Amino acid sequence: MTENPESKNPGPKGADARKTALAILQQVMDEGHPLDEALAGNPYLAKMATRDRGFTRLLIATVLRRLGQIDAAIDHCLDRPLKAKDTALRQILRLGAAQLLFLGTPPHAAVNATLEVARGPRLAGQRGLMNAVLRRLSREGEALVAEQDAARLNTPDWLWESWSAAYGEETARAIALAQLADPPLDLTNKTEAETRTWAIALGAEILPGGSLRLAGGQGDIARLAGYGEGAWWVQDAAAAVPARLLGDIAGKDVIDLCAAPGGKTAQLAAAGARVTAVERARGRIQRLDENLRRLDLAATTVCADATRWQPAAAVDAVLLDAPCSATGTLRRHPDIAYLKGPDHITTLIKTQDRLLDAAVKMLKPGGLLVYAVCSLQPEEGPERIAALLARNQDVARIPVTASELPGMEQTITAAGDFRSLPCHLPETGGLDGFYACRLRLR
Repeated sequence: MTENPESKNPGPKGADARKTALAILQQVMDEGHPLDEALAGNPYLAKMATRDRGFTRLLIATVLRRLGQIDAAIDHCLDRPLKAKDTALRQILRLGAAQLLFLGTPPHAAVNATLEVARGPRLAGQRGLMNAVLRRLSREGEALVAEQDAARLNTPDWLWESWSAAYGEETARAIALAQLADPPLDLTNKTEAETRTWAIALGAEILPGGSLRLAGGQGDIARLAGYGEGAWWVQDAAAAVPARLLGDIAGKDVIDLCAAPGGKTAQLAAAGARVTAVERARGRIQRLDENLRRLDLAATTVCADATRWQPAAAVDAVLLDAPCSATGTLRRHPDIAYLKGPDHITTLIKTQDRLLDAAVKMLKPGGLLVYAVCSLQPEEGPERIAALLARNQDVARIPVTASELPGMEQTITAAGDFRSLPCHLPETGGLDGFYACRLRLR
């Protein structure tokens, strides 16, 4: 069968991992729960052995990343379409197909273990159909996958059309293929001078911009060298760029809006700024505070709605990492492609506009604002900036220069904004999709 670069691990012998994967997949695909919430709320996942837990996560991620290919292969093996009510049957077949087509699980193990999941009166009469479909996939699956257009099949229409219009079909295809890969683990060092030291200690690659990159699947990051010392924090290399666009902020007053989980707050504090981190969710503020304590960094945290809150005095700079569709992070959050759509973006851009207007009011004359989103959708990035500039003549774009992003020049747009794509820096494992624009209040 087709071998997935994500893993060669055939998974545990028992059905527990697959049963847990089924329960989580049903929560996501049938009930609309975000994957992160479903994983965090599952009572069995944390109790599993490390190997089984890793296989469960990989199995779910593979189904979601390869959903279009998997469904097309399943449908090829059916005499007639499944009924809409057969949701459990569909999810079980998806789990079996993921193992057969992409995880390299031996056919007998994949078929038998998947059928073990199909217990109970509702599924008893469907086991024959499951067995027939899975066994046919074990025979024909490799040839089926070889003929599939992976980029197109695994990208919902709303995303494919948006990316093709914004970037061209060739780049849209490259983005879609890059989103299928298991993402690397990127770290930002607290002290730039120690970057090489920790790169050696961790066996990490130093990326343009100074982020440290390790292969994905590291397991418990608390066991990595430097975690206990607070030497670094997890942050995609693209996500580390927006804070850097503020330049030298040592001794300056900087506000980080929508700050949790705190990677950008940590960057600002480590750079010597007096940071106020604003986040509306109390639980996310607690997580941010915990991260700052581990890193031994200081910031004032405020639990408030950033569209309404204002500081006591105007500040030198504001970093606004706005809530967005997060379509630039599908390799980390593959459920987003199926849980969100154009209607969500219509709602989000209203919030983004309110946040931008509020952020401008926080600035001193001459102060800098960096607006950022981890979205590939133009509506949430350059179109929001165009709308801001049209309604507020006191704000001007300050273009990013190549000297500010050595080795990442391809991420600078014609307008002078930062735009990373998942297909950028492919030789090192790609980047999350991010957009950032730097502005100055006149």
